[in-house]
Amino acid sequence: MTENHDETAGMTEAELARHSEKMAKKKQAREKIMATKTDEKGLVIVHTGKGKGKSTAGFGMIFRHIAHKKPCAVVQFIKGAMLTGERELIETHFSDICQFYTLGEGFTWETQDRARDVAMAEKAWEKAKELIRDERNSMVLLDEINIALRYDYLDVNEVIAFLKTEKPHMTHVVLTGRNAKEELIEIADLATEMELLKHPFRSGIKAQQGVEY
Repeated sequence: MTENHDETAGMTEAELARHSEKMAKKKQAREKIMATKTDEKGLVIVHTGKGKGKSTAGFGMIFRHIAHKKPCAVVQFIKGAMLTGERELIETHFSDICQFYTLGEGFTWETQDRARDVAMAEKAWEKAKELIRDERNSMVLLDEINIALRYDYLDVNEVIAFLKTEKPHMTHVVLTGRNAKEELIEIADLATEMELLKHPFRSGIKAQQGVEY
């Protein structure tokens, strides 16, 4: 049963006529608004927050690019020690259209070596800049870069300056991870905060293949 059918079930003919008129006005208003949206540009997109789904949302857009045969790239700043389903799928089947670089060595509490973490983050950022500058890439996903920025492994001002001055006009850049810096959110075209309502980890359930990785 469709949503529209649910909404109109049991209506009289007069009520149905009023409903149709209301929907027609809504459609007209929306079409008027959409007609003004004609610009295109490469977006700076930030996915942050304590809730699950930040990287998942980023990879969703990467797979859309792959489906449309648009060249794209991924740089993972943190999850290097973890083999993920996204990485395996892209490297196995779509490496011709999506470059994938895993340059992190796990979460900071795993390495316990700040100097090493800083070095790896800087290496990942250099690769990210190279990929973003390449105008053949329609989108570049910087997975978990917000964590590297949170711990000051990278200078947020340098990242922002690069995105403002060197990012090609039509290239989309997606930055994921908790605790995105306010300065980064400020310059983003699209910023989403994932809100945590419930998480199975709190009930003693471990990260599971196909859900978390």
